[in-house]
Parts: sequence; structure tokens; C-alpha cells
Amino acid sequence: MESRAKILGHPAHQIIVMFPVGMLGFAAVCDAARAVTGGKRWADAAKSAIGAGLVGAAIAAPFGLVDYLAIPRGTRAKAIGRAHGIGNVGVMGLFLASFVLRGAKKTSPVAAALSTGGLALAGVTAWLGTELINRLGVGVYDRASADASSSTSIPGSTSITIGADATL
Repeated sequence: MESRAKILGHPAHQIIVMFPVGMLGFAAVCDAARAVTGGKRWADAAKSAIGAGLVGAAIAAPFGLVDYLAIPRGTRAKAIGRAHGIGNVGVMGLFLASFVLRGAKKTSPVAAALSTGGLALAGVTAWLGTELINRLGVGVYDRASADASSSTSIPGSTSITIGADATL
């Protein structure tokens, strides 16, 4: 099932989602560095990374929803897509709670634990996302092959396309 939301001929969600995943993972690394070194800069970096990750997730989510809505009902892909989406709402909830609990001068152990839990859940939802792509073919170009043409040679590939008829 080819993606319904594309940027330059590639699935938008798959492109954009790497930014929040990277930022939220970096936040957990910063929390660990803070715990080891005691340096306040690590706490500041973690909070900033969480904020950026939440913004990135808010940008990526609608593109994933567009693709989810195109998955046929009653399929394994629909069930996995639902679990992926609901799980990612949970990830964002954990990181949002962590963000809110962070003070100006220190990171509470609860805030750091929430980030760690969010990162663990993100690992599960990322696995579900790759299951959708690699096993079930969701978001994959319909004519994919080892000799497929370049995405830049496909008509409309230089625009952002959502659905069959809407182009931005």
C-alpha cells in the first residue's frame, strides 16, 4: 500500500519521524549524563530536546494518520497501525509529563524515569512501525523493485501530496 502523504516522492511520516525519535532519544542520553556528572547543562539539554521532540512528533503524526486511514479495515496492518499510533500517543504523554515536571534548576528522578519509560515505549512503537513497512508493505511504493525509477522522475514527486487528489 503506497503512502498517501509524500514529500519528494517519499512517505512523509517515515521522513519526518526520525527527528522526534532522535531528539527524544538524545534527551534520555542527556538525563543519563546528568545523573553521572551532575552537570546542569545536561538537564537543560534534555528539556530542550524533549521540547523539540514533542514539536517534531506533532508534525509527523498527521502524516502517519493519513496513511493509517488508508489501510483497509479488518487487516493485520490496521491493527498494528492502531497499536503503533496509540503507543506513540503514550510516548508523547510520557515525554510531555517529563517536560512539565522538569524544574529550572534540576531534573527530578520522576521526570527522568518518565523519559526512560517513554524511550522504552518508543522502541516498541518503532518496531511496530517497521513491521508495517517491512512486513506488511504499508507506505511502500506500489512499483518498488531493485530497478525502480528515481522518486524524482515520478510526476508530482517534487510536491507534498496528501491523498490522491490534494497536492500542496
